[in-house]
Amino acid sequence: MSITVTPPTFEHVREALGIGAAAPRLSWKTVAPAGWTQSGYEIEITRRGSERRAFEVASGDSVLVAWPDAPLVSRERAEVRVRVTGADGAASDWSGSASVEPGLLEASDWVALPVGATWEDDPGSDERRPSILRRDFVVREGLASARLYVTAHGVYEMELNGERVGAEAMAPGWTPYRDKLRYATYDITDRLASGENAIGAWLGDGWYRGRLGWYTGFRNLYGFDLSLIAQIELRYDDGRTETIATDDAWRAHPSPIIRSGNYDGELYDAREAAAIEGWSRAGFDDAAWHRVVAAHRDTATLVAPQGPPVRCTQEVAPIAVLTSPSGKRVLDFGQNLVGRPRIRVSGAAGDHVTFRTAEVLQDGEVYTRPLRSAKSTDEYVLAGTGVEEWEPRFTFHGFRYVEVDGWPGDLDAAVANGDVVARVYHTDLERTGWFSSSNPLVDRLHENVVWSMRGNFLDIPTDCPQRDERAGWTGDIQVFAPTASFLFDVSGMLGSWLEDVAIEQLPDGTVPWYVPVIPAIRMWTPIRPGAAWGDVATFTPWTLYERFGDERILTAQYDSAKAWVELVERLAGPDRLWNDGFQLGDWLDPAAPPHDPADAATDRYLVATAYFARSADRMARMARVLGRTDDAERFEALAAEVRAAFRSEYVLEDGRMTSDAQTAYSLAIAFELVDEQALLAAGRRLAELVEEAGHRIATGFVGTPLVSDALTSTGNLGSAYDLLLEEESPSWLYAVRQGGTTIWERWDSLRPDGTVNPGAMTSFNHYALGAVADWMHRVVAGIAPAAPGYRSIRFAPRPGGGFTHAAAEHETPYGRAAIAWRLEGSSMHVDVTVPTGADAEVVLPDGRSHLVGSGSHAFTADLA
Repeated sequence: MSITVTPPTFEHVREALGIGAAAPRLSWKTVAPAGWTQSGYEIEITRRGSERRAFEVASGDSVLVAWPDAPLVSRERAEVRVRVTGADGAASDWSGSASVEPGLLEASDWVALPVGATWEDDPGSDERRPSILRRDFVVREGLASARLYVTAHGVYEMELNGERVGAEAMAPGWTPYRDKLRYATYDITDRLASGENAIGAWLGDGWYRGRLGWYTGFRNLYGFDLSLIAQIELRYDDGRTETIATDDAWRAHPSPIIRSGNYDGELYDAREAAAIEGWSRAGFDDAAWHRVVAAHRDTATLVAPQGPPVRCTQEVAPIAVLTSPSGKRVLDFGQNLVGRPRIRVSGAAGDHVTFRTAEVLQDGEVYTRPLRSAKSTDEYVLAGTGVEEWEPRFTFHGFRYVEVDGWPGDLDAAVANGDVVARVYHTDLERTGWFSSSNPLVDRLHENVVWSMRGNFLDIPTDCPQRDERAGWTGDIQVFAPTASFLFDVSGMLGSWLEDVAIEQLPDGTVPWYVPVIPAIRMWTPIRPGAAWGDVATFTPWTLYERFGDERILTAQYDSAKAWVELVERLAGPDRLWNDGFQLGDWLDPAAPPHDPADAATDRYLVATAYFARSADRMARMARVLGRTDDAERFEALAAEVRAAFRSEYVLEDGRMTSDAQTAYSLAIAFELVDEQALLAAGRRLAELVEEAGHRIATGFVGTPLVSDALTSTGNLGSAYDLLLEEESPSWLYAVRQGGTTIWERWDSLRPDGTVNPGAMTSFNHYALGAVADWMHRVVAGIAPAAPGYRSIRFAPRPGGGFTHAAAEHETPYGRAAIAWRLEGSSMHVDVTVPTGADAEVVLPDGRSHLVGSGSHAFTADLA
């Protein structure tokens, strides 16, 4: 078997055009014979077209290795390839070549100004019609390359000579706009012709100035303007350059989009579009268009993306066309998803088609109460020009059902013809994790977790995609990050978002409940310290380090994490108990009343102190990895003090806890807050509580990610499986039995009688309670990292619950790791795959363990 190497990748991006690093780290994957190990590598870098240098390094590393050459400068393209040498002296051929090109690394590289329509500068209006912008320009003969660098205040789509540029949606996304605004880089060389060309831009409100916040919400929270910031840079064969940037030479016109918003949807009048047909092509007469007004932007705040953009990744056709009791036509897509409808339609000019979306039906009608004030409605006015195709541009909805009103012609025939589909949108993350088993309900549960993650990873990790909220709640991603890191490569996206957490963190160390902060919402949810939510500052960087092996994430977030722990240390005081102040506690405990989701069975201050101990421990571990010995010793001592205080305050003499609840014991066990003797007692009591509850879940956001592991680690694996497999409410499989296709916000978002939970906060797409999937990967299938980035892997399947087989695969930074096990009589057969560059320990249920290198390995265990 030969040794092959993939082309290198750079940092955590798959597309290295416009990367924001001058010295990007490189990674590659090697496929080699079983047991082969790398002893060195050679990196060849070609710069300025022909300057080629090679760098040899004696190392077994292949993930995020240092850039060996002088740093790149803005716009400088390099071609990079790799070859590796093994300890046996065998060498690979050169990999394929990969291109890397930084974007605009210096603030001075930007000459573009934010420009928008003159009618957009009225601060007294909050519902202004968006604009489109255009400009003609000339390209001379001898064009060598052309780049478009672009962002906006608002959201944008670009066109060049009448054709769409890129496939991104809702760009540039949602960041703390004052401090950080992402821009995109496009290679447009092949899109330009010598002579006349034209560029155009669609603009929309998005998060920047659109309605944000629950209930009525607020507008213009980050600014009043809709502005484009763009520059085209042309490079010619003779070395000359030319820049066409946004300035007062651009022209503006009212958009065919009459209004758009994340919550409310979009109204588009195709008659308006027909009147300006060809507007983004060269030669269009824009004499009647308006001048633009130029504004100011600190270009030091413009940054390159660290992860992929939002794109359409799938189209879903309706599975049924329903007629509701009231006579409404309703499309059922069979899957709760996030995206937008796309239609092909013919009719008369002025025909008006309306699409109203919802996640569920109640009494046969689309049920919109859970959307609160979000209208979630799209409208299309036909131009009457034949077959018209349309999809909203600047909105997104969470839905399974679409009520259609005003469709001209036969809707059933249109659906059968594929003229109505749902287009699925989310951050276009690489899928890296898969799970399957002998239990179809559990497999559907896992699929529901995947769909909820897809729907809620739309530029930021959100809490729900359908109602008037869609915020980046910090506690939700803190509990879900381990699951997310298995299913998809979230390293770049969450690394970037954690930077935003640090930006939004208050000077005293307080971490907001949601990031980016929605400024005006502070009157409803003031920024104040809260356990589990604020602990995203320590937990999530550590999770990313464990799963992706990048120490730099710890370095980047270290000050933020430290500020958080030191704040809690001050709040707790000398007794080390965080026992006052506002807390959400074990949010959405199923025993909590619908109107008060924080009224959980577990004392919220027990939760706060438990998290204090764990965050201090995480802080110590981060310091150890980074060689900050003094901090490590200090936080280790602090963690020990908090654990002692927790035991004294919350653990009774008989081993029970002051809160005799599933979450309390799960925290004590999973966060290692009690000694070994008390640990076993806590496990027994937790198992008893599960049994007393009829194996129904009794945990909220805090306890749910921990309860299965707490049972498993204390010798109560059977109880963990009983909990997983329970089908009555509240349970994971209850939603599956009820037809749920995503994870619900509440255990009983849909009640057994078919009615929606009356709570004002009820979503059917909310990933937090799906955090159990991480336990399914590690315990049911049996795959987990044993060293950062899966350089060592632990395969330890724990069969139970009547499962006869299970399997999982994960695309690690080193390559594909996999496990599959099956039961045959009293024997268990286990097959594992270890990627080149990694090793593994295989721990069998009979107690035997095996250390193995790369390759495929098979084992049999006697379970009799």
